[in-house]
Amino acid sequence: MTPSTARSAVDGAVPVLVNRQAGAVATLGRTAAGVIGAAFDAAGLRTRIILLDGAAIADAVRTHAAAPLLVIGGGDGTLGAGLAGRRGHGTTGLLPLGTRNHLARDLGVATDLHAAARVIAAGHTRTIDLASVNGHGFVNNASVGLYPLMVRRREARTRGGLPKWLATLPAAWAALARLPHHRLHLHGPVACAHDVRTPLLFVGNNRYGLERGRLGNRLALDDGLLSVLAVATNTRTGLIWLAVRALTGRIDPARDFTVIGDCTRLLVRSRAGTIDVALDGEVIRLAPPLRFTVSPGALRICVPLPA
Repeated sequence: MTPSTARSAVDGAVPVLVNRQAGAVATLGRTAAGVIGAAFDAAGLRTRIILLDGAAIADAVRTHAAAPLLVIGGGDGTLGAGLAGRRGHGTTGLLPLGTRNHLARDLGVATDLHAAARVIAAGHTRTIDLASVNGHGFVNNASVGLYPLMVRRREARTRGGLPKWLATLPAAWAALARLPHHRLHLHGPVACAHDVRTPLLFVGNNRYGLERGRLGNRLALDDGLLSVLAVATNTRTGLIWLAVRALTGRIDPARDFTVIGDCTRLLVRSRAGTIDVALDGEVIRLAPPLRFTVSPGALRICVPLPA
């Protein structure tokens, strides 16, 4: 989308769908809509700010599917759920209002509200891939096992009033104490007829680096691949040492992961009736088999001009 296209799109007031529960929005309180609107006014765009509960974002995106330009504001979970409804539809601007904002950082979109609004106003775009599992989209990664369990435990503590950052450590310890083991059958170009017993299966949208200095960073946003990792160790001590090696950049892929590789699709079978799956940090419950796919170039996103 060119700047002139962006301008014509906003003449009818661009819908800006914002998760009112996102960290940065909650901090602004009742002034949130006014502050966000002022940032777009300063950038020269006429907008309509719509504050919603996070669970309502996906439906709101579908309601505005025909909008040539739509803005979604929230954390990675909000963006992942919302962007699934923008597959093949117009251009989307991002307001990174969450805690980590991985997608925005990967795209070079500033977490500063005014800077993000200026990026959207400028109208420069790029296409990126969208991954999905059983029809549910994700933009960063999905996981089965230890991480979804930790998120569930953390959610229980935040409902009790603890801040998210403070609830993370006890939630992680509680998840480690339970240490789920999943027996999974993986089928795909990277792991044909492969049976694994693992505490954590990770599926990334695009390839993730494992070498020192690139650990956990994506190597691309448009390579049309899924990155598949299954943690090898099944003991608490082994997981603690794995975390230490990850933090110090000493991961050994051949030792630390049972399955490692890239593919365009992945089928995961389990004898469990349902499985908790974390999609961009938000947990949903799905019935296996889990069918992971990637849609190359499915999303057109506003990004800064190259330096």
